[in-house]
Amino acid sequence: MNNLPQELDPERLRQLPKEELVEMIIQQAQVNRELLSSIQELKQEIEKLRVIGNLDSKTSSKPPSTDLLKKSEKNKPETKSLADSPKRSPGGQPGHKGKTRKGFDRVDRYEILRPQICSCGQAEFILQPVKVECTNSGSRC
Repeated sequence: MNNLPQELDPERLRQLPKEELVEMIIQQAQVNRELLSSIQELKQEIEKLRVIGNLDSKTSSKPPSTDLLKKSEKNKPETKSLADSPKRSPGGQPGHKGKTRKGFDRVDRYEILRPQICSCGQAEFILQPVKVECTNSGSRC
C-alpha cells in the first residue's frame, strides 16, 4: 500500500472533506470515459486492419504483386491423414488399357519452302533457290 501515490493513500483519503472526494470521483469518471472511447477507437482500427490484412489477390481485386506474404510464407494447411486420402494413386491404374494416338504411315510428299523476300529488309534474294519436287507415291490401304 505504500507504493500508491500520496493522493490515493487510504489514510489521507479518509481525512479529505466530501467535496474533494466528489471532485476526485468526477475527474476519475471523466478519465474513464476518455479511456473507454480510446479503447473503442483502437478496437475499430484493429478490426479494420484485420480485414485489410486478410485481403490478398485471391479474396479481392488486388493484383498478385501486392500480396505481402508469398504462398510459401503463409501457413500451410495440415496434410490429410491416410484415412482421408484416396486408396488409388494418381495416374494410370494397373490393368487399364491405355490409349495413344496413331502416327503417320508414310510421307507422300516432301516440300522445301523458302521465303521469296528477306524478312528483315523486304529485299528480294539474289540467288534463286533450286526448286526441288520430290513425290513419293504409293498405295494406301
